[in-house]
Amino acid sequence: MQPEGYLAAYDALVRADPAAAQARLAGWLRTDWRELFAELRADRPVLAAPAFTLVTRHADVTEVLSRPAAFTVSAYRPSMEAALGAPIMLTRDGTPMNWREKGLMRVMLAPEDVPAVRALAGELADEALDGALDGAGGGLDAVAEVFRGVPLRVCARYFGFPGPDEATLSRWSRAIMTDVTANFAGDPGVHAASVAAGAEMMAYLRGLVAERRAAPDGADVLGRLVRTRLPAELGFDDERVAVNIAGTLLGFVENAAGSMTNVVSLLLGRPDLHAAAAAAAGDPERFDGHVWEALRFDPFLKMIARYSVRDHVLPSGETVPAGRLVLAAVASAMFDDDAVDDPAAFRADRSEDAWMHFGHGPHACLGVHPGRVVIAETVRRVMLRPGLRAGGDVRRDRDVFPDGFPLRFDAPAREGA
Repeated sequence: MQPEGYLAAYDALVRADPAAAQARLAGWLRTDWRELFAELRADRPVLAAPAFTLVTRHADVTEVLSRPAAFTVSAYRPSMEAALGAPIMLTRDGTPMNWREKGLMRVMLAPEDVPAVRALAGELADEALDGALDGAGGGLDAVAEVFRGVPLRVCARYFGFPGPDEATLSRWSRAIMTDVTANFAGDPGVHAASVAAGAEMMAYLRGLVAERRAAPDGADVLGRLVRTRLPAELGFDDERVAVNIAGTLLGFVENAAGSMTNVVSLLLGRPDLHAAAAAAAGDPERFDGHVWEALRFDPFLKMIARYSVRDHVLPSGETVPAGRLVLAAVASAMFDDDAVDDPAAFRADRSEDAWMHFGHGPHACLGVHPGRVVIAETVRRVMLRPGLRAGGDVRRDRDVFPDGFPLRFDAPAREGA
């Protein structure tokens, strides 16, 4: 907290040392984001910093995320495509590739899969919890065993992308997504690690696609893709299959693990919220709102990057000029009282439009349906364990990605989960 206010401190520093001001702002976005965003929404809803423009009000954030002709996803393109060695539709606005491959992947990630994916996540979570607790005397590292372990195993069994082993799959995901989402300084070592991981991953996937093409069975996403026959002129060859399967890993594991960690950490830090969530955990329909509301209070995805390709006037009246990296602060938008009723109150029964955890607009998360149930069901299985409590603080890589979170439990799982 800044006694004189964040803007006063920032403005004074930017006049004296713009680079130091940028670094200070980046630090506040990691540690003081809630208070900073509240001040910005009230006094400077669009902050033009040296390296980026930060947008904080709900109307402005949704505008940025809804206008791909003005605010493109190309901010992610250099790092993502360097890792994959090929274009990916996630970074290609308004192109035939984006239109075609996004539509195809929506068919492959069928909403009808949700009950089975939820059951799979619950089964995997219980296996991970039981196995870790059997050998650890009532304690475990929830990140390693559950919050990363379950998404990685869902990648193997639902997406059809197991990797050569789980540790390698995890390493690929972290290395690439660190460069894509947490390397604003452009550290060449981080970028090189991502490119190397991507080359390994794509070589593996090319071999995997060839194997599955030779034996095109299985109900997983990759199995569906290799059984789907498209006209050759559409250009959806085996390389495009490999790239799109890579996207299922990269869009899923880090976000899911980070979200689950933040939810459980927040609930355990508030005994009233923990008690309410635990009381609802026997009923998934009653429980899930506790997950999404907890994530509103501490979202893993706090800002979404876009790149402005033309001048654009936002609803607040502020103009974002062309050529700017724009950070749309969804964490701030979800606390804007112009759009969210009584945002300071924890309400598990809010309507879904209060939550922006899977983005907004034409580039909202492609895997939202399976992603939602994996996160919610894994957290639910953790909350069903009696005596659940934190055994220490969350440990993070780069203050972003959770690497450790010790949890303690008193007894075996309840029956009838």
